[in-house]
This record gives sequence, structure tokens and C-alpha cells, in this order.
Amino acid sequence: MRIAVAKETRAGETRVALVPELVGKLTALGYSVVVEPGAGAGALHADEQYVAAGAEVSEQALEGAALVVSVNPLDPGRVRMLPPGTATVSFLPVNQSLDLVADLRDCGVTAFAMELVPRISRAQSMDALSSQSLVSGYRCAIVAAGLLHRFFPLNMTAAGTIPPAQVVVLGAGVAGLQAIATAKRLGAVVKAYDVRAAAAEEIRSMGAQSIDLELETLEGTGGYAREMTEDRAARQRDLLTPYIAAADALITTAAVPGRQAPMLVTAEMVEQMSPGSVVVDLAAESGGNVEGSLPGQVVRIGHAQVWGGANVPAQMPGPASRLYAQNVVNLVTLMTRDGGFAPDFEDEIVLGSCVTHGGVVRHEPTRLALEGGPA
Repeated sequence: MRIAVAKETRAGETRVALVPELVGKLTALGYSVVVEPGAGAGALHADEQYVAAGAEVSEQALEGAALVVSVNPLDPGRVRMLPPGTATVSFLPVNQSLDLVADLRDCGVTAFAMELVPRISRAQSMDALSSQSLVSGYRCAIVAAGLLHRFFPLNMTAAGTIPPAQVVVLGAGVAGLQAIATAKRLGAVVKAYDVRAAAAEEIRSMGAQSIDLELETLEGTGGYAREMTEDRAARQRDLLTPYIAAADALITTAAVPGRQAPMLVTAEMVEQMSPGSVVVDLAAESGGNVEGSLPGQVVRIGHAQVWGGANVPAQMPGPASRLYAQNVVNLVTLMTRDGGFAPDFEDEIVLGSCVTHGGVVRHEPTRLALEGGPA
């Protein structure tokens, strides 16, 4: 049974869904692995490395494949070329991809979305959202350090003492905690805030100070925060303003997959930051945590440079691809029986991550959205 590794077609995408070192994991399960030429080039994996690992490299990789793996969903033209019964595994942002979901359904393709893998203990090794957020959080701290024209750490020299940079991180999920940890390792003084009660202890465990605004916490489901009222959001912004004004670097990481990112910081708040300060908005692509940030651009608001994230994991394609590929291999392993791809739809991980199967949209919110009902 053949697994095809698709070459990414999204502009700026450098990741690949399978790295050479993990090819053996799939061939040991009984699969043959076929890779499209150049699929790993962006992550610095040459075709020859895949061949040496036991894969085939072919322009016709998708032909006859039982399963196609990719980072981003296949484009509609390629989906329509797949025979019924073919399966795909990729990220698949269903709320922004309803037409593509309809194509997958109508073509009889079984599509699994990595971002829909349930956030349960048994599925941690398949949690691609977390693995890619880890990369993004690290990258955010490095970007902040690179843009800030001063040291992150304290430096005591014969010529005098240079105090450490003051960094504020908003959002303490996987990305936020990694940003905190990286900024701390670079020597900055870090303060962080998250609306979830459990986050305070996690922030402190990273060596940072947890900001306590003395507001009600907003625990949601799946490890995410629930939405806040506008009154609470306004009060939160007022209380955060002095912390942001005193920061040399602000990093914002608050986002929920498939939804608009919450606007945490107004342009007026950024304007109170001192000359030379830096803002890094990881959520710029999904609406932004910072008013005025633009994905893929550095803009100036007041005295601050504001960097908007755009496909941030792709800026570190080596580790991002390695982590994502392991998530994919673990999910495929779960869905393999007797050397073949045989998903058990009684399994909550398989069922939860399935978007389409057998000509039907299995993901209920997406089905309702396609039908025009409440999602």
C-alpha cells in the first residue's frame, strides 16, 4: 500500500510532511513511500536522502496512493484527480476551506485534519498544533531579540552595567510558554499574562513573573480560553497598559484555531512604549492580537516596530518538519492494521480528526456550515 508525500504548493511554505529519517517507520509498517521531486527541498532534504532512506521519488507519486500526506491541504485541482477512497492527512482549516471540503466530499476522499486531533493524553504524540506552536514560540523570542537594538541579558562590565531587557508575553499556551522560556534563556526579565487560571503556575515554572490583573479567569475547553465580553476585554487592556508601556519587547501569542484572534493590545497602548521597543504578534494572520499589525510585515506604531507573524513555523523548516512528520507518522500508525491503512472510526482520535469519508462530511460543525446552518 502506497503513501505519497506531496510537494507543498502554498507560497512561502518550506516544510514537508515526511522527513527522510522517518521513512523507515512507515516502510516497517508495510507501506511503500513515494515522494514528489523536491518535496523536501525547503527543509533542506534532498531527493537522494529519501531514496537512501528507502523511499521512491516520482513525478507520479500521487497516482495509485492509498494515502497522501502534506502540510497544507491539497489544492482543488489535485483533489479532483484523486480516485474515490483515497485518504489525505494534512492541516485543513475547515472554516476557511468550505469549498475544498465540498470537493473532498464529492470526490469520495477521506480527509483527516491535523488540527482536529482531539487534545487528549493518548493523542499528545499526534498533536501537530502543539508541535508547530513550539516552533513558533521559539521563533517569536528570537525575532524580538533580533529586532531589539539592545542586549536581552544583564551585562556587568568595567565600563558599566547594562540592565536586562524587559519582555512581556501575552498568552501562555504552548507558543507563549516557549517564547517565555527562550527569552529567559537569553537573559531577559520576563512577565507574562494569560486569562486561564492554570497558566499562572506554568508561567512561574518557566522562571517568569505571572501578571495578576485580579480579573475573573476564562477557562475554556480543549486547553483554550473561552471568549471574553467586550467590557472585560476593555478592563483587561486598561490594566495591561502600564506593563506594556514599560516593556522593551512585547510578544503576543493568543489564538484559537479556526477563530478570529482576540485583539488584546490597541495601537494607543503600543504608542506608549519607549523608542526602540519591539512588538511581535504571532497571531497577525488570524486577525492579530495587536491593532495595526500586518502578517509578514514590520510596521511602525508610535516608537515601536511591530512584526506580524506569517506562517511562522515555515521560518524554521527543519525542526518544524521533523516534529510535524513525527505527528503524521504517529497518526498513520494508529490507523494501520495488518500492513494497510484501515482507520477505525470507533476510535475517538480517528473520528475526531476526520472531516470527510465515504462522500459524507463527518465533522459536524463543518457539515452544518456547508448546509448554511449554525456551526
